[in-house]
Amino acid sequence: MINVKAYSLGPIQTNCYIVSNKQKDCIIFDPGEESSKIIKAIRTTQLNPKAIFLTHAHFDHIGAVEDLREEFNVPLYIHEKEVNWLIDPLKNGSGRYAELPNYIVKKPEKEHIIYKEQLFNIAGFSFKAVFTPGHSPGSISYIFEEDGFAIVGDTLFEGSIGRTDLLGGSHKELLKSIHEKLLVLPEDTIIYPGHGSYTTPAQEMDSNPFLNGF
Repeated sequence: MINVKAYSLGPIQTNCYIVSNKQKDCIIFDPGEESSKIIKAIRTTQLNPKAIFLTHAHFDHIGAVEDLREEFNVPLYIHEKEVNWLIDPLKNGSGRYAELPNYIVKKPEKEHIIYKEQLFNIAGFSFKAVFTPGHSPGSISYIFEEDGFAIVGDTLFEGSIGRTDLLGGSHKELLKSIHEKLLVLPEDTIIYPGHGSYTTPAQEMDSNPFLNGF
């Protein structure tokens, strides 16, 4: 049985997800900030991290990556279009705000780069990486079909959609991604977004005002 635990972290409460199984292995998705809280949660529950996966490389999704890699020595997976965002504060957005430090992930050449949509099998976890650009050019959603949930980053929210006014954003592309990659999932699939509460395709098709008339 797979367990999904969400932690809302950092200045804009970005959701970090720790997906674990009964063998105590886990995968970390979008560790955006407050690395000490993530490390404490993992140590307290005696989990064994196997990898970090990013839905995209905006600063609020990458802030704890460096600390976690140092602590657990795990690989990082990211879309090819946003590898260089890890070391560029202007691209990852942290450089836009004077009150924030410049967010940088070291040694980007050692990342596991995702070049194509593919199925991952890691430590008993089976999930598919599908490309859902629009919020950012390298946005990825991770679909756990057998387990009935998806981690979608800032692509789709409960009653809303991701913003598209940042670097590489496209409103048209975002809506296309949502309709062709997420709303086609079984209607009761749990959608875990980058911010806020979880939702389902059925709920968003019924009530999301941004999806009407596509």
